[in-house]
Amino acid sequence: MKHFFESLFSFIISLIVIAGIVVIGWFTYNILFGSDKISTVNTEDTLIPVDTGSDYIEKTEKRSMGETIKDIFTPTTEPEVETYSTENSKGNYFYEQLSDTQKIIYNGLQENKDKLKTGTYSIQFGNKFSKILEQENGSKALGDDYQTAIEAYTHDNADLFYIDISKLFLNIETKKKAFSTTYNVYIGPSDNQTYYANGFSSEADVNLAFEKIEQVKNTIKSKITGNTYKDIKTIHDYLIENVEYDENNVSIGTYTIYGALVEKKCVCEGYAKAFKYLADKVGIDCILMQGVATNSNGNQEKHAWNAVNINGIWYLIDVTWDDPIIIGKGRVTSSTYYKYFLKGTQAFYKDHTPEYNFSTGGKEFNYPTISKSDF
Repeated sequence: MKHFFESLFSFIISLIVIAGIVVIGWFTYNILFGSDKISTVNTEDTLIPVDTGSDYIEKTEKRSMGETIKDIFTPTTEPEVETYSTENSKGNYFYEQLSDTQKIIYNGLQENKDKLKTGTYSIQFGNKFSKILEQENGSKALGDDYQTAIEAYTHDNADLFYIDISKLFLNIETKKKAFSTTYNVYIGPSDNQTYYANGFSSEADVNLAFEKIEQVKNTIKSKITGNTYKDIKTIHDYLIENVEYDENNVSIGTYTIYGALVEKKCVCEGYAKAFKYLADKVGIDCILMQGVATNSNGNQEKHAWNAVNINGIWYLIDVTWDDPIIIGKGRVTSSTYYKYFLKGTQAFYKDHTPEYNFSTGGKEFNYPTISKSDF
């Protein structure tokens, strides 16, 4: 009997020793190697998805800049406006509305903007967001911050024509060890893919597109006077004369400045982004706005337009609807080309309603206070 209990005791001790070895081995393995987990967060498409029409008539011919545009609107008295620096505008209106975390993401995009031309470059944030990720639902919170930062960045930076934001992911690597968890965060493409927009497949494609856009920018710069009103009108008139509305929504870059300035064919978002891009490049304070507009047929559609700052007062411009489509050999009065030029809210918001959320459930952004009366 005594021998039995001694054997049982030895057996129990052996089990405890083996269990201890297993536990120590498990902890040692986790300390040395840990376990890795990667999760990704994608953005909701923040671009305006559908634009059902420029306005009410079909265009069949273009006007001559030299013969028509310069004489369309010649006020009897030149508006008194201040001159301004023709250097690049900051163009970061929406950045200023971000939280510290969102600004880190926005700045990461800005600092690596040229490297994004490769279509595969990943922006590394390391463990900068560990405190957020350690909290309950931290990954969701960081994903929401990413969405907001992307929305602000794409509204402030009109020249991201070569990137499809829906192909750009926030990646969160989680490494768990016995007594700790570490995180590594980066923005990049999905596996073996690029985040190029349709029509672009290499950095050479992107650089060639920028060269063509630079030519347009330089054409505009050669006409800039430093008088805010005149220079806003120059950009407005250039787009009306040179860009055609993409009724079938099929042109390459139809939602971007590439469509407007290179292909010369785009929808409302392309017009508005091109206007902002050129305004930014010559130092005019300008923002991109989006919302819903009611066209001449009474139909509501997603739409984009701009606001510009003159003498500290903001006014509204809809270049798309100032560039009507003409049926057959029909003509319109010269005032049509300025129907939505430097307007106040009393007139403009009769058929335009701004939206402050750029995605479903996203951050509510602010627009500047707009003048009630026209310029």
